[in-house]
Amino acid sequence: MRLSVEPTTSPADYEFTHQIRVRFVETDAMGIVHHSNYLAYFEEARVAFLAHVGHPFTEWRDAGLESPVLESFVTYRQPLHFDDVITVHLSLATVTRATFQMAYLVTVGSDDERLAHATGVTVHGCTTNGGRPTRLPAWLAEMGTR
Repeated sequence: MRLSVEPTTSPADYEFTHQIRVRFVETDAMGIVHHSNYLAYFEEARVAFLAHVGHPFTEWRDAGLESPVLESFVTYRQPLHFDDVITVHLSLATVTRATFQMAYLVTVGSDDERLAHATGVTVHGCTTNGGRPTRLPAWLAEMGTR
């Protein structure tokens, strides 16, 4: 197992936020967000983060690189419901030569009263478009040393 990050429930511990409105299609028969959708929320926030730092995922692909998910972990704390506006807090956590980890916190509420609904971690490798493992882009390795 590569997972080495323990995500916190404090929004102040995360460097980036992304808001998403829960769609009806993401809920199950009980009216709550199906557990599988949390990984999609993490992915949407991750793609927005990469664009925010000036390296959109399209740039990776144009350079012949991919960042497949090697592991993922989610702790479900409170259910999400249709039409909730969630904030996905994201932080680049651990970076090695060929992998990186991102920590996530999903909250609902205003800045002065945010309730943690989930935490999670994704571990990513770096491969060529052909699937061969390769080193991370230099800019990402540098971000991990800050």
